[in-house]
Amino acid sequence: MELSLPTGGVVRAWQPSDASSLALHANDRRIWLNLRDRFPHPYGFADAEAFIAMATTMSPMTFFAIAVDGVAVGGIGYTLHEDVERISAEMGYWLGTSFWNRGIMTTALIAFTRYAFDRHGDLRRIYAVPYAWSGASMRVLEKAGYRLEGRMRQSAIKDGRVTDQLMYAVLRDERRTP
Repeated sequence: MELSLPTGGVVRAWQPSDASSLALHANDRRIWLNLRDRFPHPYGFADAEAFIAMATTMSPMTFFAIAVDGVAVGGIGYTLHEDVERISAEMGYWLGTSFWNRGIMTTALIAFTRYAFDRHGDLRRIYAVPYAWSGASMRVLEKAGYRLEGRMRQSAIKDGRVTDQLMYAVLRDERRTP
């Protein structure tokens, strides 16, 4: 799978050769502060190799690289749910700081949301839960057509701080096209 982005770059499968660039761009505290704790900090080459090995053997494959000029500079993926929530998936994403404010993440999220809905016919809803301090992530979600559904008060702890998370979601019939 490869999705071309109108802002430049592509969303594509992770490759073993991405390990160095993944470690370089992921090893930034500003990125770690906005992600789940399973995303390590510091982020080293061994972390990158382990993640790529996991991502490339997933079935179905749901974690992908965001590449600019052939270099992996971020990641995007979704987690499918089971049981009664099997019609929902949680979206997650990050982008190297030197690529912020270029519209890359918004166009990647729009294209990748469409891809997830197209790939999984039973999927009705995709959601994301940014931390309350992550205004940039909220703006990306809103520009990509996700709607604010609510605030989950004191629902997470990150870097020793208890924080709210906001619930953003898009339904199958609400998705945008790039």
